[in-house]
Formats: sequence, C-alpha cells, structure tokens
Amino acid sequence: MSIDRAILFRLATSDVVEQVVRAVPRGEELAWRAASRYVPGTAAADAIRAAGELHARGVAASIDQFGELVDDTLVAQRVTDDYLRLAEDLAGLPQDAWLAVDLSHLGLDVDLSGCADRLAAIAQALPEGRRIQVGAEDDARADAVLKCVLDVADRGMADRLGATVQANLHRTPDDMERLLEAGVHIRLVKGAYLESPDRALPYGEPTDIAFMRLAHRLAEAHAPFALATHDGVLREALLSALGPVPVEQLLGVRPEILNDLVAHGVPVRVYIPFGHNWFRYWMRRVAESRGA
Repeated sequence: MSIDRAILFRLATSDVVEQVVRAVPRGEELAWRAASRYVPGTAAADAIRAAGELHARGVAASIDQFGELVDDTLVAQRVTDDYLRLAEDLAGLPQDAWLAVDLSHLGLDVDLSGCADRLAAIAQALPEGRRIQVGAEDDARADAVLKCVLDVADRGMADRLGATVQANLHRTPDDMERLLEAGVHIRLVKGAYLESPDRALPYGEPTDIAFMRLAHRLAEAHAPFALATHDGVLREALLSALGPVPVEQLLGVRPEILNDLVAHGVPVRVYIPFGHNWFRYWMRRVAESRGA
C-alpha cells in the first residue's frame, strides 16, 4: 500500500478535516454542492426519489441511512425504528428496491445478540422479495458481522439478506463458503479499509486476482451474487467470462456506465445513501477518485 493512499484514507475519515471544512465560511455549502453527486439528500424521501429515477432507467437501488459505530443500544434501537419505517416505504417502490445497512449502525460493537435481533426485525418487516444488504466493515468487525448474518439466516430469513465479502481479506474464502451454505445473497467488493498485511492482501494486483477467483467460485456455486466494483477492466473481464451477472455501483461514481450495462442486458443495482452524516462518505469518494 502506498503512503499516499494511506494518507488520503486517513484524511477522508478525519474528524478534524470535517470540523475545519464546516467552520470555514461557506465551507459546508460548497462541500455539500460537491457531495450531492453521491448523496441525493438528507431525508429518506430524497433517496426514495432517486430510487424511482433509477428504476425508470432500468436500474435497481439499495437505500442506506448513513451511520456507523453506534455505542449506545438506545441509539441503535432508534436507528432500527428508522429502518422499520424504510421497510414500510419499500412497499410503494418497485420490486427491485432493497435496503442496506452497516451493522455497527445497529449496535454491533456493544450488543452482538441485540444487533442480530435488530437486523432480524428489519428483515422480517421487508415486503416479500426484498433484501437488506449488510455492508462491509473493517477486519476487526468481520467475525461479528458474519455471526449476525448467519444468525438471522438461520432464523429462516436467508432470502431477505445480503452479505458483503471483501476480496482483499485473507479470511474471505472461508467466510464466503459459510455464506454460500446459508443461502444469502453475496455482494463481492475489493475492500476499502486500511488493513495490516497479516489480515489482508495489498491493494492492486493481488486483490484483483482474489476478486476474480472469488467471482468464479460464486458463479460455479450458482449462488445469488453481484460484482460491486468500478474497476472497468476487472468488471468487463468477468462479464466476458461469466456472462451478464449482476453489477453494483455507488451513486454518482462513473454514472455513464449505467446505460451501457443496461443496454447489454447486465442487471445493475446502485447504492443510494441518505442522511446528515454525509461528509465522510463524500471524502471517501474523493479519496477513491484520487487513487485511494
């Protein structure tokens, strides 16, 4: 991993950077103007509107309320209540609209069993045929995330769940086999967190190769899965090898690709986040666009 990439990542997740930008005259206004490419707004209605616009273009959506690292179970329950309302809102959206969540937003760090209960409650509230996709978090939380997903799947809700696996983590092949056995939808990503070499492959070719191998394993298993990458070379190589398997993207990142993928019969899903905690998410997108 290059020093530049590490620096960019740390700046993108820095409280100090956010405070400085928001304190500068018109800083927050200008930051939001740039961030609005990736975030449709701060309210659920903004995300729902964006999902409808994408559906009109033949593109599915997964809606996520910003938040992570909750360390209070009362806050985690309030977040769950927000998601239960979102689950109700899905009934008025096209069948291809799903939800997405980071489990640390549901209190993963302070209450593992309670987090599983909260995830199960949201999954149970979903309209038939919908899923809630569990997002990737750092390697230190990977085991707890896996346990929560498998717990809820074991309650008979595998068809309402999605799990995210990170190609760069050494543990992922084993984790993925357990998820395959459980029957949950799998979203394959490269992995965006700064991890130590004993836990993860380096950024670049080693991770790309791992991504390729895992994608072929998913196709071989005839599992429900999606390729979540903006790496055009990697994506096209896999589409050529595996056929028009589903692809997932982030709102605002290389949006020109969407129409081309749809025109070629590739199912496409776009992640749509909303909420007031948009600043770090925007900074992460900026860092990625600079090679981080």
